[in-house]
Amino acid sequence: MSETSHPSYSSGTSGAPLLGDTIGDNLRRTVERFAARDAMVDLPSGRRWTYAEFDAAVDEVARGLMAAGIDKGDRVGIWSPNCPEWTLVQYATARIGAIMVCVNPAYRSHELSYVVNQSGMRMLVSAQTHKTSDYRSMVEQVRGECRSLTDVVYIGDPTWDALVAGAPGTTAEELVQRSEGLSADDPINIQYTSGTTGFPKGATLSHHNILNNGYFVGELVNYTEQDRICLPVPFYHCFGMVMGNLAATSHGCCMVIPAPSFEPAATLEAVAAEGCTSLYGVPTMFIAELALIDKGEDSYDLSTLRTGIMAGSPCPVEVMKRVIAEMNMAEVAICYGMTETSPVSTMTRDDDNLARRTETVGRVMPHLEVKIVDPATGLTAPRGGTGELCTRGYSVMLGYWEQADKTAEAIDRARWMHTGDLATMDDDGYVNVVGRIKDLVIRGGENIYPREVEEFLYTHPKIADVQVIGVPDEKYGEELMAWVIMRSGEQPLTADDIRVFCDGKLAHYKVPRYVHVTDEFPMTVTGKIRKVEMREAATKLLAND
Repeated sequence: MSETSHPSYSSGTSGAPLLGDTIGDNLRRTVERFAARDAMVDLPSGRRWTYAEFDAAVDEVARGLMAAGIDKGDRVGIWSPNCPEWTLVQYATARIGAIMVCVNPAYRSHELSYVVNQSGMRMLVSAQTHKTSDYRSMVEQVRGECRSLTDVVYIGDPTWDALVAGAPGTTAEELVQRSEGLSADDPINIQYTSGTTGFPKGATLSHHNILNNGYFVGELVNYTEQDRICLPVPFYHCFGMVMGNLAATSHGCCMVIPAPSFEPAATLEAVAAEGCTSLYGVPTMFIAELALIDKGEDSYDLSTLRTGIMAGSPCPVEVMKRVIAEMNMAEVAICYGMTETSPVSTMTRDDDNLARRTETVGRVMPHLEVKIVDPATGLTAPRGGTGELCTRGYSVMLGYWEQADKTAEAIDRARWMHTGDLATMDDDGYVNVVGRIKDLVIRGGENIYPREVEEFLYTHPKIADVQVIGVPDEKYGEELMAWVIMRSGEQPLTADDIRVFCDGKLAHYKVPRYVHVTDEFPMTVTGKIRKVEMREAATKLLAND
């Protein structure tokens, strides 16, 4: 770094202090101010809650959990697409100090068994079915190998009714005593992220982590109790449960659930029907919504929209411009982050110019620090230089659940979280993510580490070796391609063969769309796989098909 260059470091100042509340206490404060205002609307079922009613429903589930023997620190899983019960469990577990474990609704039996056992899950609250998923059947497949799991509750089933009916078994005073015994620094949530070891790691987050991140996201899009947030993004991600739910309840906004999972028409209809002022989505969601608007078959009244958040994967500049111009979202923001940082580290502001709001991921969030470092030396790069993006502050996770070694690999001794993303920072502190150090593939907002998929495909009896890479895709940003070396004498596998092998074992988004059978992989002289060269070759192969 020259004497005149400035380091790629920025810290977020703020006139608003960090919140010291637990999630339960923060909700109580909101209820005191906005008891009669809408808190949650579920379009599929037609159910609605004011903040007073929402608070009472959360208390009922919390007391039911206590009556069922759930103690502070016990892990309670939630495995379901978006629904009101998901949100009630989120706030009820927080209110009693249980640790909610988010289980991806796309998981299959293999993945469910892993997260139940790795987290030591005591109770699982599950949907019964969704689309092609038979959750009850998958639970029964693995329950015998899940020793910690003592209770399974199914939403919409007598077991859910029994959980709620158990509330009188715990008094209101006992619930207050439990709440008063909690600290904002207690772990409250485990979210599993795919790992390079082939198995997901459980990012463990506290009240302080996620409540503050949700609050400051809401501050930067100027939320008040007048706002109504349409949430087609999944609750099992931080996008839904932190940037959505916690941003809403910390400001008195209304959470609007358009459908159990993303449906573009249902989303736009929800905005119109409920007068939503804010809409969330990953880029592919906005692309699908714009496609419906282009068709012009239905006229959607989006006049109430003013803001929203696009995040989850790199946001195409042209898509962002169209959302601003055609969806009445003049104040829409881009957020960048990761589960391990609760999640948002940088964010655009409503007073940023169009170029910065469409071509960067904004500036550092309040009360956080970011820097760009040389991956080889660890030294801070000069402004404009490319390096690994690191972040530090209240949002950094407590660690990976019961994986101190993996935690130490991600968080250094100075408490900097190393993201693995390559980025630059300009003279005004705006960050641009330019690539990834690791082989992370982002498919439609879903983070996939190829190693996890490779480890599973290695179990195929006909496969001798396999490498998985990401290849460009117009719809999802990236798709998976498996390069396969067959065992001697075996016939080549097709993409359909791989799909059948993965069915019921891997989430659908982890199943490779393309399969390329080869005799060898490109290698370095030291014997390392050249995935960069594989991606280049794969792109040419697909272009020629």
